Amino acid sequence: MEGSRDCSFLLDDYDYRLPPELIAQHPASRREDCRLLIFDRSGESLVHSRFREIGEYLRPGDLLVVNDTRVVPARLLGKKQSGGRIELLVLDPYKPAEAGDAEGYCCLVKASKGVKSGQSVSLNAGFSAEISTPLGDGKALVKFAGPLPLLGILEKIGEVPLPPYITRNAAPAPVDDHACYQTEYARCPGAVAAPTAGLHFSKPLLAELEGRGVRVAAITLHVGYGTFAPVRCEDIREHRIHSEFVSVDGATADAVNRAKSEGRRIVAVGTTVVRTLEWIHARFGRVAAFTGMCDHYIYPGYRFGIVDCLVTNFHLPKSSLIILVSAFAGRSGIMAAYAEAVKERYRFFSYGDAMLIF
Repeated sequence: MEGSRDCSFLLDDYDYRLPPELIAQHPASRREDCRLLIFDRSGESLVHSRFREIGEYLRPGDLLVVNDTRVVPARLLGKKQSGGRIELLVLDPYKPAEAGDAEGYCCLVKASKGVKSGQSVSLNAGFSAEISTPLGDGKALVKFAGPLPLLGILEKIGEVPLPPYITRNAAPAPVDDHACYQTEYARCPGAVAAPTAGLHFSKPLLAELEGRGVRVAAITLHVGYGTFAPVRCEDIREHRIHSEFVSVDGATADAVNRAKSEGRRIVAVGTTVVRTLEWIHARFGRVAAFTGMCDHYIYPGYRFGIVDCLVTNFHLPKSSLIILVSAFAGRSGIMAAYAEAVKERYRFFSYGDAMLIF
């Protein structure tokens, strides 16, 4: 499949004006109640709908590929020996415990003063940590102590690391972010940000789609904090995307390859699924079982080999994510769709509304 028909490599061409009040601060009351903008690439036509109606635009035999990563409450608050406050955001909670114990976990560190090697940190509930190696750029390797492995510590005392554009605190009420900022099919803990396109699927909606003959398969990509990193290069081809852990098992690989060979559509739920499937296809010429790190950067001009349709949220201006969807659907069409979404007062970003591109 061809990529975008209008390849611009200028970062400014992926900018748009977004009124701040359209940045969603809370999820929809029910997952499937959000709005859905349907974008048909063949005619670049737009249809306004609701996510609960997505089945009207899918076909029996379509393979819906989801990302089953689970967001962990990776934000920890503590105190240094001096009494000063410190905040740690664990960036690689998926790392095997033995590796974390030996090397430490990579954390974003927010403190009034810089941290030093060997510095101890007191956490809630009697847990503690030690700065192992400052890395610069606000990061450090940190070792954690206590009777539980890191994931157990995070589940007990951690907070959900909401995206920086959600300006309220994570809270159990009136919004339970521990539940809402998580897909219904989340299974594999390790992400520090949600694969947000999947937030709109409720269990009843998935059951309805399967009843229509839509099949479902899963990959795992542990979404990292780098997903929020802006592109800063004027020429987008010079950008270097962040690397994230991915895993695809043999069953999913077989399901994708079989669907492609039978002419059935691959419907990717989110840009994380797109990057994972296209990355593996680019390496092996087909989708194969794979576990490792993925740094696949997709920009206009890219030739898609696997994905036919895309379910996605509305992304930040000048981000690698809006660049990816522009590669998939054409830059001018995407920018026109975003302008329409702004005009019609859609809700943007993680807790916002969605698009289906086919």
